[in-house]
Amino acid sequence: MIGGSWWSSALIWLLIIGTLLVFLVWRKQIQSFTREVKSELLKASWPWDPKERGMKKYKELIDSTLIVLIAMILLAGYVGAWDFLMLKITTAITHLAQ
Repeated sequence: MIGGSWWSSALIWLLIIGTLLVFLVWRKQIQSFTREVKSELLKASWPWDPKERGMKKYKELIDSTLIVLIAMILLAGYVGAWDFLMLKITTAITHLAQ
């Protein structure tokens, strides 16, 4: 017994056997997919030069991260300001209606 009862053990074994059968039936497609993914990853432009050493190696990565953080802070401020403005407008309208 694996899961504490015969039913759970049978279910786990069925899932394991089913997964193995899926891999056997679609083995060629899975191999083709992983081969294509590997070739596409080799074509990718990574944000560092493998020949550089130290923190200089990660300069582009750090710069890109800072740009994303600044953009997220600006976006959060924009959304927060509109939310605050809409709250005040909604509160004013609902108090006038009472």
